[in-house]
This record gives sequence, structure tokens and C-alpha cells, in this order.
Amino acid sequence: MKFIDLEFQQKRIQDKIESNIKTVLDHGQYIMGPEIAALENTLNQYIGSKHAISCSSGTDALFLSLLAYNIVPGDAIITTPFTFIATAEVISLLGATPVFVDIDPKTFNIDPDQITKKIIEIKATRNDIMVRGIIAVDLFGLPADYDRINAIAKEHNLFVIEDAAQSFGAVYKGKKACSLGDVGCASFFPAKPLGCYGDGGMCFTDNPVLAEKIGSLRVHGKGGHKYDNIRIGSNSRLDTIQAAILLAKFEIFPEEITLRQQVASRYQKKLSNHPALITPYIPDRSMSIWAQYSILAKNEVHRKDCMSKLKNHGIPTAVYYPKPLHLQGAFEYLQYREGELPVSENIAKRIFSLPMHPYLTEEEQEDIIKVLSAC
Repeated sequence: MKFIDLEFQQKRIQDKIESNIKTVLDHGQYIMGPEIAALENTLNQYIGSKHAISCSSGTDALFLSLLAYNIVPGDAIITTPFTFIATAEVISLLGATPVFVDIDPKTFNIDPDQITKKIIEIKATRNDIMVRGIIAVDLFGLPADYDRINAIAKEHNLFVIEDAAQSFGAVYKGKKACSLGDVGCASFFPAKPLGCYGDGGMCFTDNPVLAEKIGSLRVHGKGGHKYDNIRIGSNSRLDTIQAAILLAKFEIFPEEITLRQQVASRYQKKLSNHPALITPYIPDRSMSIWAQYSILAKNEVHRKDCMSKLKNHGIPTAVYYPKPLHLQGAFEYLQYREGELPVSENIAKRIFSLPMHPYLTEEEQEDIIKVLSAC
């Protein structure tokens, strides 16, 4: 059994992928070829934003967004500690300060109440940093609570970046993920719901000024032409071949969303009454894209026992994320202490993820559920 089955997906559309790649090889425009604009237009229409700017990774999408907001040392960005390091790493790379606040115990996304408390605390006690923005993460494919987050941001004159690395295809109150903040940042890493065969990313925004800046920053701060450099940027372009692959994969993406919902529904139905495991919580008017299907054990010992039983039956599992960012060595300089963000720390000790992809069969799920019934 596979945790994520990219091989099955590839076999479905292999002819289309190879045809698209051949087209790129034939025209030879490997950098910023016509497939780039085609992909940006296609995904922009899908998301419903006004501007889409492709880039080399989800990490670069976040980095370019912060660059576009002119983030510098002395600035602070509020974010969650329960995510992959890229979310906060880009803040530190610019010399700014990541400020971690705790998560909601049901959704595992950033807790808006904690954002408000932290803003008030910083204004009252810190003269060395100024909060400029919020990076919210749509963990495991479930959008954060953007109505509340955006309201807080508006009240305090902050921007909101949506880290939608795991949520492309998800929905929040009728709007697509990637359109829920001032900038939405997607990742096309192979294991994502829509992934290429390498690294790739995209920024979505309705703001034409931000769109122009991000488009310039991804090509060395380019102005009117490649040797006209109007700002300091980076080399952050998406490869044309990866765009061609994504165009092929996007053709079956709507069907894969439906299949993901079916897989998740079977898990929810079979596991929701388990006496010792807690299944994912999905708020009203939200649809997760189920980048991961993650459940909670009673404690670390129980998690280890469940994962061991599944492994003995040839069933792979994973832990996202075993150590929250505020306790990582990379952020030791921020001087967070264990126990400071208790919800994130508690969830990190209990969470584990089951196989999740559109092609997981009902029979495979029954095998998984049977093993978990003994946990």
C-alpha cells in the first residue's frame, strides 16, 4: 500500500504528460515558455483571482510575497508553529521576526483569538518590533478561519498571506483556497493535491501592484526587459516543463477532488466512533482538499502503538509535525520555552496521518480501519 500513489495517477494521463513535454522539447522555450502563461491563466480562472504569478516553489511564493511587502529587520509576522518550517523560514531569511501563536485544538489552524492577544501584547511590551502581517496556514488542506483573520488584520492595518501549500482546491464559504488573503501561495510539490514532477509554486492576488512586484521579483527584479533591473529580486521562475505537466494533471484535478472527498468520507464514517481516536473536524461551509488525513491518538504511547500495528500490516503512516516550530533548533534564538504554546505541543505528540490519495481503494481502507479497530 502506498501513502500517496503518484504512479497510478501518472499511468492515467501518461500520454497527455508525454505529449505536453514533447511540445516543450519541440519549441525549446524551457524558461518562461508559453505553457507558463497558459498555466497561470488556467489556474487564475479556477481560483477566481485577478492575478496569478508562477514561481519555483511554494517556499518562494511565500518569500516573494514578503519581499513584495518590503519586509525588513524590525518587522514581525504572526504565524502558526504547527506547520512546515518554510512558513516561518522565509520570515527569518528577511531578518524579520516570526511570532508564533497557538492553534485551534479542533482544526489545528492558527487561532484568531491568540492572534489578537499577541498583537495587543506586542504593542504593550515590545518597542523593538512592529507587527506587519499574518501568515495563516491551511493545514492538511483545510482553510483557516479567514473571516476572523481578515477582520483582525483590517483592524490593525496588517496584510494577510494565505499559505495554501496544502490547500489548492479547498473551499471556504464559497471561495477557493488561494483567494482568501491578500496573497495566496500555492505549492506544486509532487505530493500536493495538485503537484508537478519537481518543485513549483504560484502566487494569487487581486492587487495589481503586488502582482507586478512579485512578477518582477521572481526574475531578478526585472523591469521592462531582462537587463533592466529595477529592484533586488531572485531567480524564482517555474520551469516550462513543470507547467506543461501541471496543465496535464489539472485536466483530471476536478475528478480527483471528488475522489478525495469519497476517501475522506469513508474514513470519517468508519473511524468517527472509535473510542480512542479523534477524526478531523471540518467547520460548516468549509471543504478540505485532504492533502493529509490526520487523526489524534490518546498520547505518544498510543500513537506509537497504532503506527506500529499499521506498519506490521504493510500500511504506511507519517507524522506531520513531530515538533512545533517554536521548539525547533533553527528558532532557538527566539527563546520560546516548552509549554508556551500548549495546544501545538499536545497535538504534535498525538497526531499521525493515514494513507490518503484519490486512488485509495475501499478494500485498502477497510484493511486500515480493521487494524485501527484494535488500537
